[in-house]
Amino acid sequence: MSIEQKPIHVIGGGLAGTEAAWQIASMGVPVVLHEMRPVRGTDAHKTDGLAELVCSNSFRSDDAEYNAVGVLHAEMRHLGSLIMREGDKAAVPAGGALAVDRDVFSDGVTAALEAHPLISISREEITALPSEDMGRVIIATGPLTSGALAEAIRAETGEDSLAFFDAIAPIVETDSIDMNVAWYQSRYDKSGPAGTGKDYINCPMNKEQYFAFIDALCTAEYLDFKQWEKDTPYFEGCMPVEVMASRGVETLRFGPMKPVGLNNPHKKEDDYEPYAVVQLRQDNALGTLYNMVGFQTKMKYGEQLRVFKTIPGLENAVFARLGGLHRNTFINSPLVLDGQLRLKKRPHIRFAGQITGCEGYVESASIGLIAGRLAAAEQLGLAFDTPPQTTAHGALIHHITGGADAKTFQPMNVNFGLMAHMDVRNERGKYVKGREKKKAMAGRALEDLSKWAEENVAVSKAA
Repeated sequence: MSIEQKPIHVIGGGLAGTEAAWQIASMGVPVVLHEMRPVRGTDAHKTDGLAELVCSNSFRSDDAEYNAVGVLHAEMRHLGSLIMREGDKAAVPAGGALAVDRDVFSDGVTAALEAHPLISISREEITALPSEDMGRVIIATGPLTSGALAEAIRAETGEDSLAFFDAIAPIVETDSIDMNVAWYQSRYDKSGPAGTGKDYINCPMNKEQYFAFIDALCTAEYLDFKQWEKDTPYFEGCMPVEVMASRGVETLRFGPMKPVGLNNPHKKEDDYEPYAVVQLRQDNALGTLYNMVGFQTKMKYGEQLRVFKTIPGLENAVFARLGGLHRNTFINSPLVLDGQLRLKKRPHIRFAGQITGCEGYVESASIGLIAGRLAAAEQLGLAFDTPPQTTAHGALIHHITGGADAKTFQPMNVNFGLMAHMDVRNERGKYVKGREKKKAMAGRALEDLSKWAEENVAVSKAA
């Protein structure tokens, strides 16, 4: 068997790994997808399903005109993303966001991969960096990379993996929420991909209740860190609610508990607007489970029950899952990866997903998409350039492969600030900012992504 006929190996069955495997197989190249669950579990996963969502069920905004992650959604759909295809199928109401039923989504991804004739799924733990004899490899083990493989990566790169803590929000059984107090409404009545404008359950607080709640958060008991964990930072995009509360009494009112765009139908007109609101987002297609938006926590389980049941409407709440905390790791990608996501010291190995330092479900999958196409094109002897920095895909790849400073590298979500600069002027020739500029950058991104796909015609036809 020649090198070109060897399968490409993808290690990790999360969003990046499954997307990479799908892209490779769609280009006519065989692939072996290695997933260690259920042989070995993790601190966060609950099932052995591929592409299991462990923290949130939201892919965030689906607005492709004014939001960078919405632009990334649109780009991925254009490129035939499995993750977006199954995400759209599993969508549940979430206002302007794309949120999914976790089980339906994972089942859909798993079924698609199992049915593809060029994809083999191997349930085993990979504990060492693959040798060149194995052929081309993509490591997409995510932030919960097993200790043995993480140690092998550290030994090879000579760099300590950076680390941060990621928190998980609680999930509540819908019929245990008191709807005489709470109500259904999206902020500003905004509907989304599967929404109606009444996609969130809102639990209101007056000023006295809010301040009592903040005090309870700040005085509750929390999990103790081990000595080696004490200097590990939190990821800003998934900050525990109690850490946000400790930053100032009004912090949550300008964050996940902001009351804007919401009116309480249980109150009279002069008392319509609550002082603060806890929002819950649908977590499954049946609507029987809702998760507490922005309420990731490291409180002890007993304390979570005590504190969260003081929230109006949740006094008798039944929690299907309480919040938790796990330690995530990622490599210093700007230092150890080249522009095509290859490990500089071992170019037959690519990295993809959250382990590269791109934060977020969709971002992780998007890097898997490009890594898969890069590996398959290389295997087929085709030229394949990464997307331009004017696109959301290109901006992310540029950031993790050299655009960021290796000395201060931290995980980051996609945002317009990562994209190539664009001067936007109005009809009078004056520079514009804000929404007008975002819309112009979003339009440029989708146009340039389409042109890029056409220019990579040999790869596009194969895909």
